[in-house]
Amino acid sequence: MVGARNIVLAAAASVLVFGSWLAAQPVFSGDEVFPPEEFAARRARVVERIGDAVAILQAATERPGEQPFRQNNQFFYLTGVAEPRAILLIDGRSKQTTIFVKPFDERREQRMFGPALHPGADAARATGVAAVLARDEFTAAVTDLARSGRTIYTPFRPEVLGEASSSDAVALARATEQDPWDGRPSREQAFNAKLKAASPRSAIKDLDPILDALRTIKSPREIAIVREATKMTGLAIMEAMRDAKPGRFEYELQADAEFVFKKFGAYGGSYFALIATGTNTWYSHYHKNTARLQDGDLVQFDYAPDYKYYQSDVTRVFPANGTFSPRQREFYTIYLELYRALMTSIKVHASPREIVKDAVVKMDRILAEFRFSDARIRTAAAAFVDRYRNSNAASLGHSVGMEVHDVGGAPATLEPGQIFTIEPAMQFPDEHVGIRLEDMILITDTGYENLSAFVPIEIEAIEKVMREPGLQKR
Repeated sequence: MVGARNIVLAAAASVLVFGSWLAAQPVFSGDEVFPPEEFAARRARVVERIGDAVAILQAATERPGEQPFRQNNQFFYLTGVAEPRAILLIDGRSKQTTIFVKPFDERREQRMFGPALHPGADAARATGVAAVLARDEFTAAVTDLARSGRTIYTPFRPEVLGEASSSDAVALARATEQDPWDGRPSREQAFNAKLKAASPRSAIKDLDPILDALRTIKSPREIAIVREATKMTGLAIMEAMRDAKPGRFEYELQADAEFVFKKFGAYGGSYFALIATGTNTWYSHYHKNTARLQDGDLVQFDYAPDYKYYQSDVTRVFPANGTFSPRQREFYTIYLELYRALMTSIKVHASPREIVKDAVVKMDRILAEFRFSDARIRTAAAAFVDRYRNSNAASLGHSVGMEVHDVGGAPATLEPGQIFTIEPAMQFPDEHVGIRLEDMILITDTGYENLSAFVPIEIEAIEKVMREPGLQKR
């Protein structure tokens, strides 16, 4: 117990330089993440878009076994309610919102899991909606809709519950439906069919595009949470740097990150840990995490927390033994210079294509002036630049928000409130290794802010951190 206490105290000391900006999250409840007014404003924007129609969303179901509940992203975005099997009804005509939840369960609330949200005026006041009713009353609400035949908007896409993005959920649902030995429809397809059967005169339309458009631009409170998640991510990466050494396993560095995530109240990871050493760096989403670090390897570390329903995504590269070899210095340095050519070309209101065009001019100049000692590094760097030169550049990377690959698609131009990563890879096919950095970019009114700029990226800064004692030594 004494040793464990020392580890905790040492870890706390290691983050004091950042101040007290990481507040613990209400891990299983969404009622403290945003004030009710923010959710009300989001629902009002939905009402503007659906007109006389209604919007209906299902909450996630309970998790099987002893697993913590996590709400799906679309439901949480509009309510902040973290209750299983709730149903949300937004009436575009009356501009009123009703949430239907399970009734009070004395055994679950008073003897097992603690208080929950259940029907009544107190719940309505707490959530900022017109009414919170028993879930059984939803049938009567749909019957009323059936009489009028009003249009119903509801999500068509499978829900996302964390450690996933919408594209992942869609791919899984498609594979399940097309599996000749499975063939199940998604939960959303089943719900939509029931809505259609209950209200046959109603047109059923997809709500996801409306919500995706709203989620593309982050509010100040959303930005603050993503900023906190990114600070956690940086602390996790630095702890992994400190503990890296030949002979350690990739999963031991994952343990450092998960200690940091849980210490500051994250639900879990944003995605599976992408911790690759040696030739594993060739794969963009390697996640077995079972290899030993070897002397002379580079380690690529890409892992972030799921914090208050928001994500981050940062990648750093560092030497397993704590010191870059001369050759590693050369190819890391040229990569970093090319990476920064892209970074410094980012401008508000510019299109990705315009940014890439500007960056390639800088990259060509860097290639011409850089002193290469290894022809293979020159070839890899030239191929890196040519990929940008020949690309259509629909995007610079991927959006980040409630999902690590967030909704909304590639933006035509970069506008204030967008958050995305850049993560270009430079590969060495003959050696079957790659190198990839990644930073969190927030577009502002005047340009951009690199939310992960504090995470060491220069060779000297990385080596300095790696000389410090890590969690496993402390």
